[in-house]
Amino acid sequence: MHQTAYEITTLTPHQPAMLPHEIPPGVQMVTLPGGVRTLAYTSQQAPPAPPVPVAQPIPTWAKTTALLTPTVGGGVAAAGIGLSYAAPGLIAMSEALWAAVALIAAAAVGVPLLLRLGRSAAGDGRGTTHITQNISAPGMFGKATGTINHR
Repeated sequence: MHQTAYEITTLTPHQPAMLPHEIPPGVQMVTLPGGVRTLAYTSQQAPPAPPVPVAQPIPTWAKTTALLTPTVGGGVAAAGIGLSYAAPGLIAMSEALWAAVALIAAAAVGVPLLLRLGRSAAGDGRGTTHITQNISAPGMFGKATGTINHR
């Protein structure tokens, strides 16, 4: 035999009915086709469909940025290629500049030394010559005059 795990009961006239304010939300009193009144869950209304999004125009700054991006990227790529081709020349130029700096430094030290050696070797006993120069100018824009004295 087959037994059910629960007992089905129906509302009979001698049982007290629920008052309308006691019925929970989502439940209502319905009359079945056989005339029996009972409580039933009401079908929930589907929530309203979300509004269809309206296409927004693309801002001008976004269009400008999108158009400039490939240009800037191409410029950076071209600069990189140009530097890769110019690298050997830049290295040679920097070595030449260092050689020029070394030559200037050697001249700054060597030329006064050679001049001093040349003067002392060419000394004919006269000693050294002192030159004194006096310059004066009257006023800010006056004509300058001067004298040179050999001693």
